Amino acid sequence: MQPRSFAAVDLGASSGRVMIARVGEDELALREARRFPNRPVRAAGTLYWDVLGLYGHALDGLRAAEGIASIGVDSWAVDYGLLDSAGALLGNPVHYRDGRADGVMDDVVAKVGAQALYDVGGLQFLPFNTVYQLLSGPIPEAARTLLMVPDLLAYWLTGEAGAEITNASTTGLYDVRAGDWAYPLIDRLGLPATILPPLRRPGEVIGTLRADVAAETGLPKSLPVTAVGSHDTASAVFAVPAEHDRFGYVSCGTWSLAGVELTAPVLTEESRVAGFTNEVGVGGTIRYLRNVMGLWLLQESLRTWRAEASLPDLLAAAADAPPFAALVDPGDQSFIPPGDMPARIAEYCARTGQRPPAGRAEVVRCVLESLALGHRAAIRDAARLSGRSVEVVHVVGGGARNTLLCQLTADACGLPVVAGPVEATAIGNALVQARAHGLTTDPRDLVRRTQDLTVYHPRGDETAWDTAAHRVGLS
Repeated sequence: MQPRSFAAVDLGASSGRVMIARVGEDELALREARRFPNRPVRAAGTLYWDVLGLYGHALDGLRAAEGIASIGVDSWAVDYGLLDSAGALLGNPVHYRDGRADGVMDDVVAKVGAQALYDVGGLQFLPFNTVYQLLSGPIPEAARTLLMVPDLLAYWLTGEAGAEITNASTTGLYDVRAGDWAYPLIDRLGLPATILPPLRRPGEVIGTLRADVAAETGLPKSLPVTAVGSHDTASAVFAVPAEHDRFGYVSCGTWSLAGVELTAPVLTEESRVAGFTNEVGVGGTIRYLRNVMGLWLLQESLRTWRAEASLPDLLAAAADAPPFAALVDPGDQSFIPPGDMPARIAEYCARTGQRPPAGRAEVVRCVLESLALGHRAAIRDAARLSGRSVEVVHVVGGGARNTLLCQLTADACGLPVVAGPVEATAIGNALVQARAHGLTTDPRDLVRRTQDLTVYHPRGDETAWDTAAHRVGLS
């Protein structure tokens, strides 16, 4: 394959980007066409995504994407838009942190049964999963098609509606064994199966650009839009530079998605109780992982402190702060909504008999040590429950830049951590496109050979980490 360029539209929970990847048998280079914030908007008491603004930014980025061979779109999971019979959006997608589905999950579990739900979808029980959002109120009568966020953008680009499976598998409406929509469960829940579009797989060509999109971007109407791992974690895991299958991964950003890659789901009762999810990956793999709250705790702390806080200075001070002075369970539900995170951390510590962090450096140390413990627990539990041995942990995504978090994760896990690539999601997005359009080399080998990676070796007292894990219930 001669080197070709691919546009990756990559929407994260706090920012988005359009990246242009030049890919060949021995080449993988990224350049940024556009980067933009992703700010939720609260209106009349409801928290929304500004999906039209995100689409506008994506178009702006595509205007700077001359000479590309394809476009791929990925985003976060669970959230969706509804279209009417004419294909018009009925309202902005509601943000998963809105809280409209609070209490719905418990009602569904009581009706269907926890293990029965898990046996179909294999999902971690999270209150904002798509199925619970859909059941939180009446679905508009005019609704004819449900599209997950990346499928919605692909629809606006091409006019073709569909549901890419890596994102569909996060909805709670997908049968992870059958590889199809879970029609019996959908019927039992009283949801209209007719709004669910046909499934598509990574590597399939969705369609070519609509005439108006081609005119607005200056790109040829014949340009294909290719289905990628449209759940950003699926694309990120595809870009993990693993040398063998004995690896764990942490796709670390607003959320930390920590687990192992398998060929079949694990749907045992023990797996359900341990809070593991079985999401479809690229190439028919299963991303067996646990959702850990991730850098959201740090991001919200910085937002609370605003311009007064310098992250590099805070990380340097946190590295010198006393270890294990205060710890939290990053999966505690009190940390989900936006707000004053340092105050919530202090409240958690007071509630659990700990002295709250004294000052910002101790807050940051608390957050990062707690995340490292969350990573450790998820990787160890994934290995135990799946039978997959783990010899190395790969940290990809924005968290790979956080040297203190990477070192703490290596210390907590007692395993080497390979950090990078930082732009794993955009790279994975582009590599799926490149493979669909003629790339024959091993994508993970290409990442290893071309990207900057940093190795962190475990250090310190493993017994201290065992004690800390026991303190916070993450042993």
